[in-house]
Formats: sequence, structure tokens, C-alpha cells
Amino acid sequence: MATESRTPMSAQPSRMSSRRAVAIGAGVVAAAALLGVVSYTATKPDTSARVATGDSTVAEVSADPQAGVYPELAKLARRDGADPLAVGRADAPVVMVEYADFKCAFCGKFARDTEPGLIEKYVKNGTLRIEWRNYPIFGEESEAAARAAWAAGQQGRFWEFHSAAYAQGSKEKGFGAGRLDALAREAGVKDLDRFRRDRAGDAAAAAVQKDQEEAYGLGATSTPSFLINGRPIAGAQPEQTFTQAIESAKAAAESAPGAAPESAPKAEKDGKAGTDGKADQ
Repeated sequence: MATESRTPMSAQPSRMSSRRAVAIGAGVVAAAALLGVVSYTATKPDTSARVATGDSTVAEVSADPQAGVYPELAKLARRDGADPLAVGRADAPVVMVEYADFKCAFCGKFARDTEPGLIEKYVKNGTLRIEWRNYPIFGEESEAAARAAWAAGQQGRFWEFHSAAYAQGSKEKGFGAGRLDALAREAGVKDLDRFRRDRAGDAAAAAVQKDQEEAYGLGATSTPSFLINGRPIAGAQPEQTFTQAIESAKAAAESAPGAAPESAPKAEKDGKAGTDGKADQ
């Protein structure tokens, strides 16, 4: 069984803003359009993994904490403690950025089979932060679901919406307007009128476009795609792949000079920040 969705991008924005291109460009050029390449080269057959997981391809993660890591990509972690589309401490030593689509079957597989274990093992103890990026590539319903997820986040229910949208069989029901309302109710969104306004508003469109531009700028051609402290991983890989990458990133962070990421607010550097959203539930 394949472990990644290699689906062509459906509609690239007419152009990336020059500011985003400059911010991302150097790292991407140096790494040969990283995720675009990684999507096709970072996985290979592994018979032992097939026996254990039933998957035909797994990403190879080096034990060397620096191997396959690109500092320019590590800077894409936003570490915004108020971000409702993130879970985990803003000053966590490891940040996993996930680019995903709600209509992507392998994104759903990751959300159901792998992510809960990573949250239990690493987010709850403060090691890992997960930052979601909406990367709708499967057409209008993907875009609608992305905006709805963002709107649910404005009422603090993004992760509940995420769970409902990725439940087994959910994507087969589609993401029309009525279905999005139903998912919002299931997620516990209190103000449905606000939810409808928010998902149809300019702020939702801008937020989704920002995430899309970031992924396009990286050369990502598939969902899900991940960055773990600047290490690209393509596809819904077995949990062991993510565990190895997280452990490697943690070791590198612990051996690096400085007590906290420079981007973390002072209160978070001092260890005063709590754990966001999902891990507390």
C-alpha cells in the first residue's frame, strides 16, 4: 500500500508574493525544491517495514541529527502561541509543520493512525509542537473544507473539526455547505452563524492562501508533506519514521547553544507558556 499521495497541484496561485519568495527561496534553491524532490526520492521499499506495517514504502531517516536538515526550512515554524491551528508549546524543541488537505486519504490515515500517538508521546511532555498548514489541492471542496477548518479555529475548535473531518468515511460524504455545518456541530462550534460568516470571509481566504503559497514555494507536490525542524518528510509514513525524526531533532536541539528558540516570546523562553489546545483534551 502506498504511503503518500502524489497528486498534482490543482490550481497554483497566479504568483507568490515577492516577500514570501525571498523568505523561502534561498532554502529551496539550495535544497533543489526540497519537498518536490523528497516526494519522489525519500521513500524506498523496505521489506521489514512491510511486515510490521503493511506499507510498501517508508522514508529513510538518518540517525545523524544534522542529516537531511535545512536550517532555512526550520525557520518556517511560526511558533505563535495564539495560533488555533497548532498544538503544543510554542517553545517546544521540535516543531512539525504539516501541509495537508481534508480530502486527502493519506492525510486522514496519518490523522487517525499516527498523529494521536505522537501527541500522546511527544506533545504532552513538551517535546513537540505540531503546526497545521491548509494545503488544499483537490479542488473546490478541499478549499471549502480548509476555510471551514480555519473558521472553526476562530472559536477554538480547529482540532475537533480536524478530527471530525478525518474520521473514517467522512471525506466520502463530501464537504458541501450543509456537510461543513454538520462537522462544525460535531466539533462543538458554538456560533454557527459566525462560523458561516468566517469561512466565507476574506480573512479565511487569505489565511488559506498564505499556507498554500508557503507549500508551493517549497515545491511540495503531494499531501501530506511535513517539515520536522527543517527535515522534509513526504507521505503518511509509519509512526517509526516520525519518531526517529523527532528524536533526532530533539537531540540536535538539546546539543545546540541557547536555551530556547529565538522566535519564542520571552514568557515562553522562561518556561511560562502552557500547552495549546488539543493536547489538553
